[in-house]
Amino acid sequence: MALFFEFLGQQWILVAALLAAVGMLIFHESRKAGPSVTPQQAINLVNAEDGIFVDLRDGKDFKQGHIVDSTHIPLAKLAERMPELDKYRDKPVVLVCKMGQQSGAAGKQLRAAGFEKVYKMAGGMMEWGNLQLPTIR
Repeated sequence: MALFFEFLGQQWILVAALLAAVGMLIFHESRKAGPSVTPQQAINLVNAEDGIFVDLRDGKDFKQGHIVDSTHIPLAKLAERMPELDKYRDKPVVLVCKMGQQSGAAGKQLRAAGFEKVYKMAGGMMEWGNLQLPTIR
């Protein structure tokens, strides 16, 4: 362990460069998936620009409660069901998952397929429920 700290002290420029590179990589990867929005911002986007909520959770979670008028496309089936979203290519697509973590992968897929306005809802349905926003079964 002492050698490790000695290395850090002697090669601090290399360590700083490595940390900067890792930070930029993480920042770049998170931007490719689309920006995060709060539930209220998501509602405003969908209502103002005729967008859509896409629920990425599995069927059991979706049936327990989901956002009104959301489209249910499980993350595992997104690639094969993407044509269902074609009419929303230039409109806001807000991705919703359980806690806001799986929507990043779906966002990358949609942006790679040419969707322009892809957003991840921060906190997912957990945050939606915490804010006591309406859901249907």
